[in-house]
Amino acid sequence: QLQASGGGLVQPGGSLRLSCAASGRSFSVDVMGWFRQAPGKSREFVAGINGSGSMTSYADSVKGRFTISRDNAKNTVDLQMNSLKPEDTAVYFCAVRTNPYSDYRDPNGMDYWGKGTQVTVSS
Repeated sequence: QLQASGGGLVQPGGSLRLSCAASGRSFSVDVMGWFRQAPGKSREFVAGINGSGSMTSYADSVKGRFTISRDNAKNTVDLQMNSLKPEDTAVYFCAVRTNPYSDYRDPNGMDYWGKGTQVTVSS
């Protein structure tokens, strides 16, 4: 089970930190990621991190502004979001890929999902 938290309302240029806690099993060898879905749009990849935390990947739209990290001892993955823009407004989801052959950037490639947390960037 995955539980995301940390969403809220923030002004443009502001920051938020999302956190996702996993329970029931360890995901220390699995890729974990964040996705988002804006109203009327399909779910899209935001960021991913490998099991050891040594490799990260970002969507071009968030590169340089967002940072993904994980703590395997706590079974958590975080997303630090800086310089937020109105177009970052969406429901954010954490997810885990357990099949190493699937595409972690594709929502269909992820195996476990948390309930989303709303992020709204508005003045």
